[in-house]
Amino acid sequence: MKNYYLLLASIVCILWFPSHARSQHIEQVSIGANELFRRHSIVLQNKRVGVICNKSSLLVDGRHLIDKLLDRSVHITAIFSPEHGFRSNVPAGENVQQTVDPQLGIPIYSLYGKYTKPTKEMLQDVDALIFDLPDVGARFYTFASTMALAMEAAQENKKRFIVLDRPNPLNGVEAEGPVLDTSFSSFVGMFPMPIRHGLTIGEIARMIAFSWRDMSTLDLVIIPMHSWKREYWLNEISVHWSSPSPNIKMFETTVVYPGTCLFEGTNVSEGRGTDHPFQYIGAPWIDEKQFASKLNGENLPGVTFNPIRFTPQADSVAASNPKFKGVECRGVFVNVSDKKLFKPVATAVRMLELLQSMYPDRLKFLEKTFDRLAGVASLRTTIQSGKRVDWKVYQGAIDEFMKRREEFLIY
Repeated sequence: MKNYYLLLASIVCILWFPSHARSQHIEQVSIGANELFRRHSIVLQNKRVGVICNKSSLLVDGRHLIDKLLDRSVHITAIFSPEHGFRSNVPAGENVQQTVDPQLGIPIYSLYGKYTKPTKEMLQDVDALIFDLPDVGARFYTFASTMALAMEAAQENKKRFIVLDRPNPLNGVEAEGPVLDTSFSSFVGMFPMPIRHGLTIGEIARMIAFSWRDMSTLDLVIIPMHSWKREYWLNEISVHWSSPSPNIKMFETTVVYPGTCLFEGTNVSEGRGTDHPFQYIGAPWIDEKQFASKLNGENLPGVTFNPIRFTPQADSVAASNPKFKGVECRGVFVNVSDKKLFKPVATAVRMLELLQSMYPDRLKFLEKTFDRLAGVASLRTTIQSGKRVDWKVYQGAIDEFMKRREEFLIY
């Protein structure tokens, strides 16, 4: 049965690809959640269902998956929440508590806190687990780790695992940044992928099951998208935008995030506690005009840098204790002018290299955090040495990853 659904998903994807040339208009794409109800509802027949989701688990029309399932009389017995919680209102890194949703009366089990993997007890009234969380195209976004551990639990407890596929918001073509050295594997990066990986969440599931883990006995069902193409960016298709976590506030944030998230591993603010997290980068000791001038002088592709001052403020949802809370920071606004030319990882690393040269006694690295995000130690040590990173060092591993992923692509 497992192989039937995987084969069906692959065949459906091939048949559904439109043959006409892409227009300049917003492309009509139907995501896995919509396709579940259109063509694949049989996978839920006579099943007690658990759903791994959050507030951004929306259909193309903006309706929430849970509401649609309940309208179709699907028997939902449990909801599982990732980092930030079911309502996406818990700050990054803070434990999510288990509760009963007051509106739905359904138990919500946290997969970010005491438990990161569903237990046998959590799954005792579940026959099938649905996973429907949007990834943002970066290895260190934790939803893929949540999925991997839930897949393990499903295999161990003989439950069906259904992934409702969603687009990679940064397109499915490009990859960038070091491939994770598995000695740095953690919840912010479990598998040997580049920082920007170019996979959909369904394709990640396939690589987890059949390349990185032995899940040959898992009853895995991938519900593919209709009409998605690898070159599509999220703002080019008809998919409803909803912030997947408190600091990914807008599509533009996802574009810079694979690079500027590296600043979380330094003593420079990554903009948490502002209206533009990951776009505002700064610290009290930076000369913002000089920093912006040096960066703009680099002529980095697809981006300009505006000198700014900002003061991070505590926020109960987005940033309960941001760096430099209440202290004015000076730095730059990362203003992407052409997302297709912009290289987020290379851009952020060049920013760090310049800060290292300008403020060698002020810039500090949180080594463990930075290396887990980077996936290697050599990126940090090269920057600290005052040398420029030679990206050719990492290209061989990226090429190998791109070749390896070919057999697991759905589109």
